[in-house]
Amino acid sequence: MKELLKKLVSVFGPSGNEELIRESIINEIEGFADEIRTDVMGNLIAVKKGTGSKIMLAAHMDQIGLVVTFVDENGFLRFAPAGGFSVTDLINRKVIFKNGTVGVVSYESEIKEIKDITLNNLYIDIGAKDKDDALSRVNIGDAAVYYTPFAENGTRCTSCAMDNRASCALLIETLKNIQTCLHEVYFVFTVQEELGLRGATTAAYAIEPYAAIAVDVTDTGDTPKSLPMAVKLGAGPAVKVFDQSVMVHPAIKNLMKEKAEKYNIPYQMEVLKAGGTDSGAIALSKSGVPTGCLSIPCRYIHSDSEMVDISDMENGVKLLLNILQDGIKIDK
Repeated sequence: MKELLKKLVSVFGPSGNEELIRESIINEIEGFADEIRTDVMGNLIAVKKGTGSKIMLAAHMDQIGLVVTFVDENGFLRFAPAGGFSVTDLINRKVIFKNGTVGVVSYESEIKEIKDITLNNLYIDIGAKDKDDALSRVNIGDAAVYYTPFAENGTRCTSCAMDNRASCALLIETLKNIQTCLHEVYFVFTVQEELGLRGATTAAYAIEPYAAIAVDVTDTGDTPKSLPMAVKLGAGPAVKVFDQSVMVHPAIKNLMKEKAEKYNIPYQMEVLKAGGTDSGAIALSKSGVPTGCLSIPCRYIHSDSEMVDISDMENGVKLLLNILQDGIKIDK
C-alpha cells in the first residue's frame, strides 16, 4: 500500500488535467477489472461484473492546482486557484508544471504583514529572465501543483496530493483483493471534485447505482490546540455522518458501523463542519442514491505536506471488502 501511495502522489493531475494520473491508475488495475473505460468527463470507471445490484465506489483523482492567468514583462506568473488554497500554505512553496518546469510561489515585496496578503498578491517565479523566456516554458492556462517529496516515518506518510490519492490507493487495493461479491461494483476514479464534485455528478447519473460509498480524506482534531474533532490519525477510517455536501443515508452509515464491529476493524465517527465530498453529488443523482462516505484521517489538508497513516487506509480496504462480501441491502 505504501509503495502504491508513493507512486500515485507523485503523478501530475490537477482538476481538469487528470490524464496522467488516470493512465497511472489504469496501469495498476489492468487485469483486475472486467471492464475499464473512460467517460466523456474523463472519469475512469472500472467494473467488477456481477448479477446483483449496482454499487458505486468513488474516489476523486484530481488534486488542487494553480492556473496561469498572466505573465508580466519580467517573467513572473499570476494565477488563479483551481481548488481551495490558503495564502499561508502557498508562500514560498515549490510548484511544478506538467512539462517539469518548477517554480516558487511568493508575494509582492511591498506587503509587510502576512495577514495582508491575498491570492491577488501572489505570483509564481520560474526563474525566467523576461516575459518571452517565461512563455517559452509555460503558457496562459497551464496548471501547476505542489512539488513535495514523499516522506515516511513508520506508518505516517507525508506528501502533497494525499487528497485524494490516498483514497485512490484504497480503491485500487480493494479492487485487487475482491474474492467474492454479491454486487456489480463500479470503481469510479472521478475528475474535478475540487471544482465542485463535477465528475461524480455525471458518473452517478450514468451508472444509476443502487447504493454508493465515496472515499475521501477528512480533517483531524489531534494536533496542538486544533479545533475539536473526534478524528485522529491511526485510529481507523472514519464513517461520515455529515458534511457541507451530504447528510449520509442512515442505512449506509449504520451498515458501515456494523461491519466494522463485526469484523473487529477499528473505526471512528466523522462530523465535518466544512467541506464536502463526491458523496454529496452522488446522493442527489436522479431520484436519489443511498450514499455513505469512508474517510481517511489526514492532517494539513490542501497544503503541500498532507499526512496520513497507512494503517487507516489498510483498515479502510478491509471494511470495504467485508461490506461488498456480505452485500448491501437498503430498506428505502
